[in-house]
Amino acid sequence: MRRETHDLAELIDDRPNDEHFAYHRSALTSEDIHRLELEHIFMRTWLYLGHESEVPEPGDFVRRSVAGQPLFMVRSRTTGHVRVFANTCTHRGATICRRDRGNAKAFQCFYHAWTFNTDGNLVGVPDESAYGGAWDKDAMGLRPPARAESYRGFVFVSFSHDVPELRDHLAGARACLDDLMDASAEAVAVLSSDRSDAADSGGKSWTGPLTVLRGTHQYGIKANWKLLVENSFDGYHLAPTHHTYFQFLKDQDVHTEPSVGSCRQLGNGHAVLEYTGSWGRPVAKWSPAFGEDSHGQLDAMRDRLIATLGDRGHRMAELNRNLFIYPNLFVMDNNALALRVIQPTGVGYMDVAQYELAPRDEDAGVRRVRLESYVTFAGPGGLATPDDVEALESCQAGADSAVVEWNVLSRAFHDDRMTGEAQLREFWRRWQSDLMASELAEAQI
Repeated sequence: MRRETHDLAELIDDRPNDEHFAYHRSALTSEDIHRLELEHIFMRTWLYLGHESEVPEPGDFVRRSVAGQPLFMVRSRTTGHVRVFANTCTHRGATICRRDRGNAKAFQCFYHAWTFNTDGNLVGVPDESAYGGAWDKDAMGLRPPARAESYRGFVFVSFSHDVPELRDHLAGARACLDDLMDASAEAVAVLSSDRSDAADSGGKSWTGPLTVLRGTHQYGIKANWKLLVENSFDGYHLAPTHHTYFQFLKDQDVHTEPSVGSCRQLGNGHAVLEYTGSWGRPVAKWSPAFGEDSHGQLDAMRDRLIATLGDRGHRMAELNRNLFIYPNLFVMDNNALALRVIQPTGVGYMDVAQYELAPRDEDAGVRRVRLESYVTFAGPGGLATPDDVEALESCQAGADSAVVEWNVLSRAFHDDRMTGEAQLREFWRRWQSDLMASELAEAQI
């Protein structure tokens, strides 16, 4: 049995002067550490819930689990605004929203038939006269989480009131989200006009024309959630782990060459890995793997982006991005555009949900290319996701070793090359800081 360290200060061996960084593998196996993570990271920061485009019409709803908390998001029939509520009846706790998505005029609890409207107000109680003088129907509406805000349509929640405004929390990640939301013909048309709703840097009030497509890729991994965080913006594993995908590209007459890029820290634990790639980008970079039908349209979109936005447009067309929004959201903008949401459900298990995004004005042929590209690389039977799952589950098994106790992240201490590990080190530093800042953690586990 491997020794476990119960002092959070000893979990990381960080010696920049020696160009050495390692973390103790008990961070991947300790039930106590997992409990602290849920209490002092996931319950005390902003967490991604969904996108406003998933509920486009009044009464549309989706239900989600965030950090183990059941929630649902609904577009109000009275105001048109997106509302978020805990998915539990205020009477006796039964589940209110029992379908993953749909449209509803109201939500009725199946247990005692209490009924709530899309603003969360309690509007129906069978035999209400039986309640006495202390009864306050207005106080029994559905409960929202402590905070719920959106940026460019991306809806986040927090279970703590003591968090900064969402815009401030996102910090440098906002500019990356702006680039994503503005990379479509519809967005370019708005940005090239003098419309007042198209503010600078992509617009602070304008949501933009990106939409989440129907269908969710859901899977589980028998590994600690932090291993997928590492994997999702680790440029070092691409060539050895995904060599089958690169061989597929060669077979499609795609000229493959080593990716070049770097990682940028964006503040508040967020980071982005930016790099070139041999594969195409359905936004505006054609590849032979896409087929000739989409060639002209993607080239034209590339020209419009660059003509309208200059260097920013060139970057949006050319650069692949793996954007990390701390602690558990990735926006994978490469051969497709997908959201990856990581939910830890145990110290050695996680649930993963991936959603594909696309411009709502996208040509049907380009949409087909986008979906095929996603499924080929990141889909359930794709050439990447199964490889990553196998690798992470192997790493989790190795975390129980009684002989090797430390994982080493010492690559490229003094530069930001894409195959370095600076972004991984910053994640672990932020993780340790968040745990040690809590009053409970300061007294050790």
